[in-house]
Amino acid sequence: MMHSTSLTGAPLPVIDLSLLNGADEQRLALAHLLDHACLQTGFFYVSNHGIAGELIDRVFRDARALFALPENQKVALHKGRSRANRGYEPLKGQTLEPGSPPDLKEGFYIGEELDESDPRVKAGRFNQGANQWPQSPPAFRDTMTEYFHAMNALSAQIMEALAMALGLSPDFFEDFCRAPLSTLRLLHYPPQPPSPQPGEKGCGAHTDFGGVTILLLDDNPGLQVWDARNNRWIDADPIPGTFVVNLGDMIARWTNDRYRSTLHRVINTSGAERYSVPFFYSGNPDHEVSCLPACLAEGDQPHYPPTTVEAHLMEMYRRTYA
Repeated sequence: MMHSTSLTGAPLPVIDLSLLNGADEQRLALAHLLDHACLQTGFFYVSNHGIAGELIDRVFRDARALFALPENQKVALHKGRSRANRGYEPLKGQTLEPGSPPDLKEGFYIGEELDESDPRVKAGRFNQGANQWPQSPPAFRDTMTEYFHAMNALSAQIMEALAMALGLSPDFFEDFCRAPLSTLRLLHYPPQPPSPQPGEKGCGAHTDFGGVTILLLDDNPGLQVWDARNNRWIDADPIPGTFVVNLGDMIARWTNDRYRSTLHRVINTSGAERYSVPFFYSGNPDHEVSCLPACLAEGDQPHYPPTTVEAHLMEMYRRTYA
């Protein structure tokens, strides 16, 4: 079932993903609840997602161990050495909110492991290639590879649920989910300094570029979601046993802005080291993204021209990093 958790007075829904495997009336209920969440903020929690707690524990264990490595070992894996944007990003290496100080976080990027013989790598496709793996912790590569594949599978389930929420066939996004372009990102947020610079945050306000983001949170608060209807920030605090899911700009484009890609940010006022693990699911790079007929009212025009997943992502990167 769905319930709402009151966070600074505004609700974010918690959706039971096991309803996807239920009877027809349960699937219809899931579709209705998810549609409502996507219309409101494009942010929701999912419970009963099927990802083992033991795997989640290993992901956090190895992420903490990675960020605890000496700085020279981390910098040796700098993502600037990778043509596929894989590897380490130092503290204050990104500024997501224009006009604000650099983000108070360090990160590590992982994608599908593709060697030089893969046709996508040979063709120089966007963000396709090999990962940079640390030698320590020793189980890091196996842990993250297992989690990466589990997140791809969970993302496909969420896309099935989104199809139903939009009144489409459950398999509507099947081609989109084939050979998806996905990125796993490990993040470490030091505590917010006692006297931060004006506007200094763990992560500046931004929307995500792609399809859906599945965010794994540790026990520390910090994530905030913009509530445009009430002109305020919602504290999306951790709820044990759940992931936070949000829609990216591509879904907003695909649905002609029916569904929302919402601003969010991180301010780590917990006083502790904070870790989170977002998984960015962007789908098949060659899949066409054009206005869904179900999202176009009679007499209206599409807000955006047709594009592809890859072209959309490349354009978003150009805007952000130009």
